[in-house]
Amino acid sequence: MDTNKIKKGLGRGLSSLIGETKSDININKLSISNLVSNKFQPRKKFDEENLQDLTNSIKERGIIQPIIVRKSADHDSKYEIIAGERRWLAAQKAGLHEVPVVITDVSDLKSLEFAIVENVQRHDLNAIEEARGYQRLIQEFSYDQEKVAKFIGKSRSHIANFLRLLNLPEEVLKLVEDKKLSAGHAKIIVGLNNIEFIAKKIIEKNLSVRQTEKFVKIFKIKRQSFKSLKDPNMKALESSVTDKIGLNILIKNKKNNTGSLVVEYKDLDQLNKIIEIIKSNY
Repeated sequence: MDTNKIKKGLGRGLSSLIGETKSDININKLSISNLVSNKFQPRKKFDEENLQDLTNSIKERGIIQPIIVRKSADHDSKYEIIAGERRWLAAQKAGLHEVPVVITDVSDLKSLEFAIVENVQRHDLNAIEEARGYQRLIQEFSYDQEKVAKFIGKSRSHIANFLRLLNLPEEVLKLVEDKKLSAGHAKIIVGLNNIEFIAKKIIEKNLSVRQTEKFVKIFKIKRQSFKSLKDPNMKALESSVTDKIGLNILIKNKKNNTGSLVVEYKDLDQLNKIIEIIKSNY
C-alpha cells in the first residue's frame, strides 16, 4: 500500500499524525468483526441519509480510504478504530467482510486527537460533540485553549465559543445535538436567563441567527428597563432575601401592591431546598 496516497487521502492533520506514529502497512486487511468502536469517538450521532449514501458508494467502488486502527486494550484480538468509524458502519451495511486498514501504535491522547481532527476536518460533528471533544483534550490531557486551537487549526475564539456552549442547560444542548437549534443560535443565548423559553421561541418562530440577535436584544432591553424602574426598597428586599436563602429572588409588585414572587433554582437540589423552607414555615 502506498503510504503517500494514504497520507494524501487523510488530510493534512491526520497525515501529520500518521507521520508521528509507527504504521504497519503490510497488514492492510482486517475482518469487520475484528474492529471495535473508538472509546474516544466524539461523534455520537451518525446521519442516516449520509451513511446510506456512503454505503451505496462502497457497494459500487469499495472502501478507497483505509480505516486507521490500533490494537484494543479492552478487547483481546480486536482492533480499536481511531479514524473511519463511519466507513466501518457503512461497510457492514454494504455486506463487506473485510476492510482496508492502517495499523498504528498510538496513545490514548493520539487516539482522541485522530478522532477529533478527522471529524472536524470533515464537518461531521455537531457543535456539542465538537465542544465536548475540545473539553476532553483540556480536562483529560491538560491542553489549554491556545494549544487546542493550534492543533485543530482554528482560532482561539472559535474554541472558546464552542466550549461556552457546554454551559447551556441539557434541554437546549439536546436541541443543538438534534439540529433543531444551530450553533449560531446557541452562541447568542448562552448566559441568558430563561434560555429554554427563548430557545423554544426561536424554533417556534423559525428565527434566523440575525433575527435571533434582534429578539434577544429586545428581551435584554425589556429586562433592563424593568430593573431600572423597580423601587429601590424592592431591590433591597430582593437582595436581603437572596442573601438569606442563597437563591435568586425576583419581586414583581404592582401599584395596588399585588404581584408575584419568583424564586429561581438551577437544579432539583435547589428546588427541594425551596420546598423545605416553605414546608417548615407553613
